[in-house]
Amino acid sequence: MDQPLVIRKQRIGETEIEQIQNLIHQYWSQGRSCISREICRLWDWRQENGALKDQVCRLLLRQLEDKGLIELPPRHNDGVLARNQKYYTPPLRAPLFHKEKLSGSVGDLPEISLRPARRNHQEKLWNYLVHRYHYKGFRIIVGAHVKLIAYAGQTPIACLAFSSSVFRIRDRDQYIGWSKEQCNQNIRYVANNSRFLILPWVRVKNLASHMLGLAVGQISDYWEQAYGYPLHLLETFVDRSRFKGTCYQAANWRFVGKTKGHAKKNGQYYHHGRIKDVYVYPLRPEFRQRLCGGAL
Repeated sequence: MDQPLVIRKQRIGETEIEQIQNLIHQYWSQGRSCISREICRLWDWRQENGALKDQVCRLLLRQLEDKGLIELPPRHNDGVLARNQKYYTPPLRAPLFHKEKLSGSVGDLPEISLRPARRNHQEKLWNYLVHRYHYKGFRIIVGAHVKLIAYAGQTPIACLAFSSSVFRIRDRDQYIGWSKEQCNQNIRYVANNSRFLILPWVRVKNLASHMLGLAVGQISDYWEQAYGYPLHLLETFVDRSRFKGTCYQAANWRFVGKTKGHAKKNGQYYHHGRIKDVYVYPLRPEFRQRLCGGAL
């Protein structure tokens, strides 16, 4: 390697490659997950809550393999985690849940609540509902994220997810007013509303904006419980070829511009042409001072 690489904010030079190769050799028979965990322990590569950055490390290893710098052992579950798959195998039997057609207005419903659906029995239901009814289907969410299921009484009515923000969105960055260095340091305090699904048999007026209102009031607490730090700003991208963004407007999210129609895949940007509206929601009045300073 002529120059060190920086992948997932981790500097990778000759020393790190040698460490990785030694661990691959030592734990070859135990598989990729074991190797990535041992690398995280060696580097003390952890999230704010102390958990190993295992998932991010596996992505780093795949990128190094793509560059021909290392060779990883075969996947133990060959094909299940292959690139370009949806990382989800539908169960033979759908999860049991109370399904009820609902209409009218929000005031006609039982009390609406949000329940976390991460690393608990709710997550299987969230995964199934998003796989079955969201137009994008289900894909594994890489990095920090929180999944929520909205219930009216005991009836699930919607699924939401908030996940790690992307690094470069010009109009959002101009709205915040931060520098590239400040963005790199504090981007973790911004989360993206990456999934929002109202189940198709639920047709209730103003329900979407009502649930967004509940979510913005609770998501930072859920995030801090999971990762040890709060959120200061939310963002979302609205595909105008499918949606008008009305529910975000009604919930007081702010339109700040548009994306450029680019995406990143395997470390390279490509133009897909799907330009989306960018909306943001500040979670505290001093969000700019925090995001442009020391955060927290």
